[in-house]
Amino acid sequence: MKITVTSIPVIDQAKAHKFYTEVLGFITKRDIPLGDARWLTLVSPEEQDGVELLLEPNGEYPTMKAFKAALVADGIPYTMFLVPDVYAEYDRLRGLGVEFTMEPTNMGMTTGAIFHDTCGNLISIYQMNAG
Repeated sequence: MKITVTSIPVIDQAKAHKFYTEVLGFITKRDIPLGDARWLTLVSPEEQDGVELLLEPNGEYPTMKAFKAALVADGIPYTMFLVPDVYAEYDRLRGLGVEFTMEPTNMGMTTGAIFHDTCGNLISIYQMNAG
């Protein structure tokens, strides 16, 4: 068994697409119209045949809206992205106006930071620590 697609819930796919490509640096893999929504997946430029991130249209689905709000209220990221240098990525993203809720913090095996993705989710970036 292998993970090929994972998703993140977004209300506005166009806004999410802009943030995840222009700010975070992912590239579009698939963009297939499906009525009012799209099958819109992104990949890392370093792994274009790797796991796809689906920008999952969730509209105003009450359960998802409550779930996302609870995660944000508790400071829990919806998902995590590995970066080679969390401090450099933190500085780069802050320079682009990204709002962080947690600065880079050493947590033993990893160092991570958490930011708002402008789409209602908290996202963690992290690096693996030596040792």
